[in-house]
Amino acid sequence: MSSFDVVVIGAGAIGSSVAYHLTKKGYEVALVERGDIANGTSSHCDAVALICDKKPGIDTEMGYASIQVFKELAKEFSYDFEFHQRGSLYVCETDQELEIANDYVKQQQADGYDMRMVDPKEMQEMEPYLAKDLVGGIWTEPDSSMSPYKLCFAFVEEAKKLGLKVFTHHNVLDIKLDEKGAIESVVTDKCTIKTKRVVNCGGAWSPALGQMVGIDIPIKPRKGVILISEKSFKIVNQKVHEFGYMLSKFEDINFKRNVSELVEKHNVAFNIEPTEADNFLLGGHREFKGFDISTELEVMQAIAERGIRFFPIIKEINCIRAYAGVRPYCEDHLPIVSEVEEVPGYYIAAGHEGDGISLSGITGRMMTQIIAGEETDFNIDKLNFSRYKKKA
Repeated sequence: MSSFDVVVIGAGAIGSSVAYHLTKKGYEVALVERGDIANGTSSHCDAVALICDKKPGIDTEMGYASIQVFKELAKEFSYDFEFHQRGSLYVCETDQELEIANDYVKQQQADGYDMRMVDPKEMQEMEPYLAKDLVGGIWTEPDSSMSPYKLCFAFVEEAKKLGLKVFTHHNVLDIKLDEKGAIESVVTDKCTIKTKRVVNCGGAWSPALGQMVGIDIPIKPRKGVILISEKSFKIVNQKVHEFGYMLSKFEDINFKRNVSELVEKHNVAFNIEPTEADNFLLGGHREFKGFDISTELEVMQAIAERGIRFFPIIKEINCIRAYAGVRPYCEDHLPIVSEVEEVPGYYIAAGHEGDGISLSGITGRMMTQIIAGEETDFNIDKLNFSRYKKKA
């Protein structure tokens, strides 16, 4: 039976980051994954690190801190994960959106973040193919992009140099506790690993890992579909999204967009992102459909409709494929990053919804600080698993 200081379960962006940071700290770490690296949500997503789509407060704090981590790692790692700091553009369709956006920017600027309003003329200079009838928007300088696959592999490959042991194609069957109710071992379909600490980085699948130790983790899968274009000329220079995307993400029931029944039915809000291969990713979509990752024609039509509204030129560009993934959704839109008091040695880093890539850098660092008994970079009480016990 092998033995490790920490077993990290789940090798997506969060798990690979946690494994890297723990290994760098000097812990003997096993990274256990039932499939391959970046096998789940991290291979079915876009690839950005943003603050523009975060609520003021800890959400934005984490987003900004994570971007700083990525900037450091892009210089340190020999494995290129295609990090680029291009900024991002939020665009507003109506004066009502513009007013809400302006208030949002003022609050973020007051907290020290590099974000500003831009008028239609400047938006056209940034993005010449953008629709001409938009009333303004937000430009956020720190926002960045990267390859989600390469990010996960970069964390893992760099950690392996420091001693990380990787157990891919090991399905976790059980997590054993000792007579005092503390972590004792992790049982997979191929071996048993002795450890006193487990970090659950299972994303949308983390509730199943919680049940193994008798706790209920309130994370639900929230489906999203992305379209991928054929290779073309440079349509877009940076991440661009409609301001309604953030309102859709946070389920703002007090705001209604003027959209078609099809777009409304599938909760589609426009975003577009350039890739290194001279094509683009087009989203976004949010629905609760369990773990179904089929790509329905109606959803793809709604995404295309919304995309054409903001970038009319893409009507002439072919979509070569589509994929779907599930985001690990928490109802308060904040992840769980904490120890579980009821089960000594059990930790959770999950529930980042659509921000797993974006927040992976800082999540790995903070989880390492928690396990090491150090003060975290900032107050993360709002991320504690105990917040759900208080509501029960």
